[in-house]
Amino acid sequence: MKLLLEGQEINNHNLDWYTPPVVAQPIQQILLLLRASNFTILDLFKGLPPKPSVMATATMTVTAAPTKKKPDMAPESERFLRCCADVANALIEDHEATKAGRSTRDINLNTLRNKLAKKHKLMNIPPLTAIIASIPEHYKKYILPKLIAKPIRTSSGIAVVAVMCKPHRCPHIAYTGNICVYCPGGPDSDFEYSTQSYTGYEPTSMRAIRARYDPFEQARGRVDQLKSLGHSVDKVEYIIMGGTFMSLSESYRNEFIAQLHNALSGYQTTNVDEAVEAGEMSNVKCVGITIETRPDYCLQPHLSDMLRYGCTRLEVGVQSLYEDVARDSNRGHTVAAVAETFCLAKDAGYKVVSHMMPDLPNVGMERDIDQFREYFENPAFRTDGLKIYPTLVIRGTGLYELWRTGRYQNYTPNGLIDLVARIMALIPPWTRIYRVQRDIPMPLVTSGVENGNLRELALARMKDFGTTCRDVRTREVGVNEIKNKIRPNQIELVRRDYVANGGWETFLAYEDPKQDILVALLRLRKCTEKYTYREELIGQPTSMVRELHVYGTAVPVHARDPRKFQHQGFGTLLMEEAERIAIEEHGSDKISVISGVGVRSYYKKLGFWLDGPYMSKWLDGREQPE
Repeated sequence: MKLLLEGQEINNHNLDWYTPPVVAQPIQQILLLLRASNFTILDLFKGLPPKPSVMATATMTVTAAPTKKKPDMAPESERFLRCCADVANALIEDHEATKAGRSTRDINLNTLRNKLAKKHKLMNIPPLTAIIASIPEHYKKYILPKLIAKPIRTSSGIAVVAVMCKPHRCPHIAYTGNICVYCPGGPDSDFEYSTQSYTGYEPTSMRAIRARYDPFEQARGRVDQLKSLGHSVDKVEYIIMGGTFMSLSESYRNEFIAQLHNALSGYQTTNVDEAVEAGEMSNVKCVGITIETRPDYCLQPHLSDMLRYGCTRLEVGVQSLYEDVARDSNRGHTVAAVAETFCLAKDAGYKVVSHMMPDLPNVGMERDIDQFREYFENPAFRTDGLKIYPTLVIRGTGLYELWRTGRYQNYTPNGLIDLVARIMALIPPWTRIYRVQRDIPMPLVTSGVENGNLRELALARMKDFGTTCRDVRTREVGVNEIKNKIRPNQIELVRRDYVANGGWETFLAYEDPKQDILVALLRLRKCTEKYTYREELIGQPTSMVRELHVYGTAVPVHARDPRKFQHQGFGTLLMEEAERIAIEEHGSDKISVISGVGVRSYYKKLGFWLDGPYMSKWLDGREQPE
């Protein structure tokens, strides 16, 4: 028999789509029932979505099995919100119980999230950001420390926000004819939409591309992201990346810097001076700006412009201390120019960080060790910080062609770990290692570093060698609290003096000498006559405070936490000692501080006044200006 549905034959093929779950009989049995009954085919498929424009012409009688009606379930979004609220309530109850002195067990957040996600029948476990958003504002200061994702990001007491300027060609192409032999990225590279020396696939690069290199969008987006992860963003330090920022036009630079300050203050202007003035009163403080540059774009005019922007630290690309290697790599500057740049920058008050690249062509392992030993022992160098970037072979670079033709070969992964471990054993206690290896994704690296955690591997290798790393970052109190779960017991003032870049440097620090934990530091310099050029600093003997930093988890500007180290008076004590040294030992009449825009009010409380881009104080009894 054939059934007709508006002129179509019903057979096994076109009944397959309509067969409901309650019908278990084969199609042949259904056809027999239809033949002998007056039950319509539309009744058979009642409750199912019908096939469009289909009507049945045959009937039959079928007694369907009774089905148990499922209880109505709330939408997924509503169940998600209820789950987040339950997690937040559990954390609040635990806090209140602890506050009341009742004995409670530590809550395992992952276990709690899994349990409540199953209870509410969620497809996915609620992320940490959603749970943080569910906690009432007046409870956040108590509960957030338990929830912060990646607490190491603000363990130094500040929230670092990296931004990128627009893609542009490297300035030294004009007089060397090409970029550095190892440099990826840039407008002419395989990675077209990336800035010079970046591939476009680093986290900072991807955020910049997503924001179309708009400085306001980059800064605001990153601050909001850190805040959603539970971090304190009251103190922000900018790092401007993406090639040589100071080689761009003055109008672009001014607008870029103004928008960075606007992103924190909420003020809208394209005038740098107005943006800086508004930034002084902002709730979210800009405590410093770091600019990446080259020695040939770190001369007196560039240094003065960067002071106007509120810049407090420079990252200078050095890469090698060997003249032949710098020439073969097409750097476009000499090592002597590097040494002069360091002198100018330090006498202007800047903290100086350099980028160094071991494993460059024609160097070798022992020669690499020798250049780092020279770097830390020779007073012509001795910067405040260092970034160690082992050489990477990336497609599209000149180094890639040398590697492809067999004229260059990287160190073995094990040999590279040994090298970095030996370098880190040489680092003096006043130097900070900001980074070990580039943030370039491993799939883009043809040859070179094969591990994403090179610093950790090098520290583990140092234990095998019986050596220790005593750089600032390794000894920071915040890092030790998070990684090693130890706190300082007996904090003392420790002083170290050394000569660097033509000047007398004093490194003051509050430390626990027994456990080798650093709580706070101050860098004081006696300005030299040869390289000091700013009118605020010449005309009288002047001492310069180049850095004042109290470490530990960030504490908001107008808050105090007895469990933390910020806002406990360490900074004030260090400034008092610096003034004493400036008067009694340097013989200075004036002490100046290179201050971040957002912390100028702190120095005003200590009796300092705004002196151009600096905060200054007379030491010879002269009346302080208003």
